[in-house]
Amino acid sequence: MLSERDRRALQSVAVQFFANGAVVGSVLPRLPEIRDRIDTDLATLGIVFTLASFGGLLGSAVCSPIIERVGSKTAMIGGGLALTSTLFLTAAASSPWVLLIALSLWLLFDVVADVAMNMQGSAISSRRSVPVMNRLHGLWSLGTVLGGIAASFLAWIEFNLEAHLSAVALTLIATMAFVAPGLLPEEEVIQDDEATPPGGPARSHRTVLLTFAVLAAMAMVMEQTSNDWSALRLTDDLTQTAGLAALGFVAYTVGMTVGRFSGDSLLGRIGQHRMIRAGASLNGFGLALAFLVDTVPTVLVGLVLAGLGNSVIFPMLYDQAAKAPGKAGAGLGAMVAGSRVGALVAPVTVGTLASTDALSIGQAVALTTIPCALIVITIRAAQARTDRRQLSSA
Repeated sequence: MLSERDRRALQSVAVQFFANGAVVGSVLPRLPEIRDRIDTDLATLGIVFTLASFGGLLGSAVCSPIIERVGSKTAMIGGGLALTSTLFLTAAASSPWVLLIALSLWLLFDVVADVAMNMQGSAISSRRSVPVMNRLHGLWSLGTVLGGIAASFLAWIEFNLEAHLSAVALTLIATMAFVAPGLLPEEEVIQDDEATPPGGPARSHRTVLLTFAVLAAMAMVMEQTSNDWSALRLTDDLTQTAGLAALGFVAYTVGMTVGRFSGDSLLGRIGQHRMIRAGASLNGFGLALAFLVDTVPTVLVGLVLAGLGNSVIFPMLYDQAAKAPGKAGAGLGAMVAGSRVGALVAPVTVGTLASTDALSIGQAVALTTIPCALIVITIRAAQARTDRRQLSSA
């Protein structure tokens, strides 16, 4: 049973997960309006997303040294405040260059806050008889859903974009007054360096880190691409209004939220390898429906299924990476670096493919994401076979 102190820490981390999700949910559904405001095309928008991802790569390089120096508590507070503050600059963006700066800072600070809050969450989860990481990530998804619903409604009524994002920023900054006092001190966050990494103790530390990076890159391509392009899929491919198109983002995040709130109980029944393989399979099927079938209801249903499938992958990777042996945040740093490489490659790939006459946005997304699902399934199947051989020879 959790102590009162641990319950308070869990509440703080839970609020921060929700707040970080709300930042994402508030921006992405209004992306078509931002695109129109800065007066750019899909190819340029893809380049902006790609260049901004270098901010995330920088964040993955500096997050472990920062956390080692100031601790996960301070890193989470500072990163969370800085991340939320980037909404002011995003709201004021009037050119691709300003949007690039805003998104670069957003992704840099997001990595620092993300790694720190997952370290705090994993430490709390390890003290419980039933894990909590999927549900914490579920709160992140819930933040994206509620933020996305609000953004969809405000886009529908053509509410001022700057007023909307500024109000969200001020509200989320105020929540830090609740979050900060309850976080765990660093000596209670650092976990046992002898924890067994995924894939079994025979795997080298370097191989473990590389596996984290590859799986995270594939998962990020699937998740980010669905987030970034779902609204544009509906506006550009299917000629829907900005208000209705924003529901594409909401549909995906609804699937993510439902999957994450049910993931912890499912994990105990089928195990990590089977759960990730099943999730990647469902994700690939949902992506095919959403981006290859040109009817609005099918797109929305496909996005829900894709969200359900992808929902369980990142929480398990984060929890495993937080327990990886080595320096504080090293496993998470490798995982986040991989995810940022995926974030770097995916936008420019989709933007370039979609800007040609040969492919629609949906076809470009499908060509980019479905192979990633197949790679995740292949890697986890190979790891499962290796684990079975090690158990049988033990």
